[in-house]
Amino acid sequence: MAAAAPVLGIFENHAASMTQARGGGNFMEGSLDPDFSLVSRCLRGDEPAWEELVRLHTRRVYGLCFRFTGSGSEAQDLTQEVFLRVFRTLKTFRSMEGSFATWLARVTRNLLIDHYRRTRQERVTDSIEEQLPMIEEAGGSASVRPDHALAGREASEILQATLQKLSPDLREAVILRDLQEMEYREIAEVLRIPEGTVKSRINRGRAELARHLRKLKLTV
Repeated sequence: MAAAAPVLGIFENHAASMTQARGGGNFMEGSLDPDFSLVSRCLRGDEPAWEELVRLHTRRVYGLCFRFTGSGSEAQDLTQEVFLRVFRTLKTFRSMEGSFATWLARVTRNLLIDHYRRTRQERVTDSIEEQLPMIEEAGGSASVRPDHALAGREASEILQATLQKLSPDLREAVILRDLQEMEYREIAEVLRIPEGTVKSRINRGRAELARHLRKLKLTV
C-alpha cells in the first residue's frame, strides 16, 4: 500500500514521544488480542514493532478512509494522519476495554469526522431520523447487501460513487459492516451508539444505497 511507507517514518520523527509513552499502557498480560505483544513493544520504544503494527493495519485503515472520502489521495493523507494520531495516543489504549483493531477503527472514525467537518463536503441540516423512513430490520430490499450485487472494477467505482450519496452516519455504518465486515458489537463500540441503532442505520443505509443503484438500473 502506497500510504504505508511515509507512515513508517513517524517513529523516527517522534522518537521522543514514544519514550514518554513507556510504561503507560496498564495492559493485562496474556491478553487474547493478537496485537497485544506489538502494542506493548511499541510502548517500550521498539521501532520494528511499530513498523509491523503499521504494516498490519494500513490496508484496513486506508480502505475505510477511501470508502468514506471516495478519493485515493485524500485516503492516503488521512491514513498517515490516522497513524500519526495513533502514535501520539497509543498510551491511552486499554486492552481490557476492547481489541486494538476496534480502538484503531474508532481513532480512524474520529479523524474522518474531523475531516468531514473541516471540509464541509456535505451539509446535513435535518436529523437522519426525520429524513428517512424507518425500515424493518428483517425484510425487503433493506436486508440485501448491495456490495454483493456488483462485481468488477466498474461496479466498484459505481458503488463508491453511490456511497457518497449517503449521509455520513448511514455511510459509515454500511462501510463498517458490509465492506470492513465488522461485527455489530464492534461497530457499536467504534461509533459509541447502541447496537440496535447500529442495525437500524445499516438497514436504512442499505435501503438508500439500493434505491440509488436502482436509479442507475442496477438490480439489487
